[in-house]
Amino acid sequence: MRFSNAFLDEIRDRVPISDVIGKRVTWDRKKTNVSRGDYWACCPFHGEKSPSFHCEDRKGRYHCFGCGVSGDHFRFLIELDGMNFPEAVQQIADLAGVALPQPDVEAEKRDRQRTGLQDVMEMATQFFEAQLQTANGAKARAYLRDRGLTGRTIETFRLGYAPESRNALKEYLAGKGVPKDQIEACGLVVHGPDIPVSYDRFRDRIMFPILSSREKVIAFGGRAMSPDAPAKYLNSNETELFHKGSVLYNFSRARKAMSGASRAGEAAQNENGAGTIIAVEGYMDVIALYQAGIENAVAPLGTALTENQMVLLWKLTQQPVLCFDGDGAGIRAANRAVDLALPHLKPGYSVRFAMLPDGKDPDDLVRNEGRAPFDKVLASARSLSEMVWLREVQSGTFDTPEKRAQLEATLKQIVSVIADENVRRHYGQDVRDRLHQFFQGARQGGQRSFDRNPRQGGGNRSGGQGQGLGGPGARISERTGISDRLARSALVSGHQSLPPLRESVLALTIVNHPDLLFAEYDEISAIDYDNRDLQRFWSAVLNAASAKGPRLTRENLIEHLEAEGFGDLLKSLDQQIRFARLWTATTAAASEDAREGYLQALALHQRTKALLWQRRELENELAYATEEGDDDTVSLILRNLQEVQLEVTRLENQEAIIDGFGVLSGRVKGPAGK
Repeated sequence: MRFSNAFLDEIRDRVPISDVIGKRVTWDRKKTNVSRGDYWACCPFHGEKSPSFHCEDRKGRYHCFGCGVSGDHFRFLIELDGMNFPEAVQQIADLAGVALPQPDVEAEKRDRQRTGLQDVMEMATQFFEAQLQTANGAKARAYLRDRGLTGRTIETFRLGYAPESRNALKEYLAGKGVPKDQIEACGLVVHGPDIPVSYDRFRDRIMFPILSSREKVIAFGGRAMSPDAPAKYLNSNETELFHKGSVLYNFSRARKAMSGASRAGEAAQNENGAGTIIAVEGYMDVIALYQAGIENAVAPLGTALTENQMVLLWKLTQQPVLCFDGDGAGIRAANRAVDLALPHLKPGYSVRFAMLPDGKDPDDLVRNEGRAPFDKVLASARSLSEMVWLREVQSGTFDTPEKRAQLEATLKQIVSVIADENVRRHYGQDVRDRLHQFFQGARQGGQRSFDRNPRQGGGNRSGGQGQGLGGPGARISERTGISDRLARSALVSGHQSLPPLRESVLALTIVNHPDLLFAEYDEISAIDYDNRDLQRFWSAVLNAASAKGPRLTRENLIEHLEAEGFGDLLKSLDQQIRFARLWTATTAAASEDAREGYLQALALHQRTKALLWQRRELENELAYATEEGDDDTVSLILRNLQEVQLEVTRLENQEAIIDGFGVLSGRVKGPAGK
């Protein structure tokens, strides 16, 4: 009996592969991570003393790094138990609680038809690839070269060219014996009762083959060469093979890349996002990232992300990163993704949001500056809860009790759409905590502090804001969410706590050496301070930088900060730094020494933040495992949590300044600055 791919996929998805393999092996407790569906054991196919046999529930695959065997549920039963394929299918179907389908002549016919259509799509791909290398494809080759793509990248993604002809592909396929109805069923020609003669759908376009999860060509995307074309990008229409809302470009290749990253180790994944899936907006973004060494990116097919595509992402990773352009359209797309994801959140499953600099897309960023700036964007990705908060709080003023009540009601309504009770409860608590901090801080600063609109008059925050720095000032309120008036009133009222030492180093170094800010503006300006006073202080620093640009001096900056009510905080920071003898943050340090000390403090700060995020995730997993009564998982998570906490403690106590530099400042070791 022949089984459809849809049926085989269904029963595989219903039965974790670990349930099948776990009946034949004993999982290694040290290497296995049950909460992530990641299992290790000694290989059942060859004798070994240390576990090199690995299986992952999310992929439904196993692989032995010792003898090289690999496969899925069916392959395991066939090779280990000697079953034939129908017997293996029967056993998995029984585990899934699904009856075997009755013989369906029509279904088998459709399955054969799909196989035939895939063969036709492969022929079309080869035709487009060949056309790219002809004289007709010269302008397409030049375009790809100008976009920085190498020959190897073009070959890897099988890019091609559809010639400017109404029948070139149709005649090529007909010459290969492909019948008219198959050409039409593949969506390769435009046809219909009102069209006397069908013609090629793709003409004078660079062609991007779209692959299924099984790496078969199922559709195409075409980029117009002519600026006068009605559509810059054109996708295949819906066919038996292709359903646009359920496919992600580069899905199968990204899945392989992520699998390789998982074997490379958790630390590397955390640093560059290799252990997750990154969703970007277009074909060229995916390809440019791949060429820059970031192989785990996918893209929807010219439309907003769909629910089915979100499910695909979650099949591969619990925390996919959605990357959007930093312009207005990108922010609107991010907000749509927020609303799309919220109802479907589950314990451990969410999304993060990486927003690119204004006017940049991933292709621009890595082509002009390499992968480092993109890695920084990934490292600063925001959580879904933070995106919800920022979207609602930045959209208005809250200077009356009624408006504050409206904000609270809006946030409660947003949270209410989350279907999972546990996740909804935790989001509700997160909202209450944020509202309490937001309203409490404003009350301490006076009623008018709720006004989030730019103040009128001196120190203009509108109009000229963004001049001299390409518009960074326009993003200041987005990063901090605190008004200048609130900052001044809170400080004047004496509501001020001493910031963590490392945050003080980061802030005061920039005040004493403002040239550092402009050397690495995007990274430094985006620093996320935990201390609320420093959040407000930093907003004022960036406002001054926006107004003055690279002409900003230490004297200008201090004058501006004192005028904004931060004089007492400046004195406190200076005393704190001098008492700790962290001289590179003071004026006594030469520029290079200040930069070295700053970069060390920043690296420690970012690593600590990453560990704290990891700790929160583990705590969430622990709560879920405890509720489920999974003692093995609880023990494993507790061990991981202890390791993370030890590393957090070590970093929090680690000195940010290393002895032995400071020659440019006339120092050999690090005495206190003057």
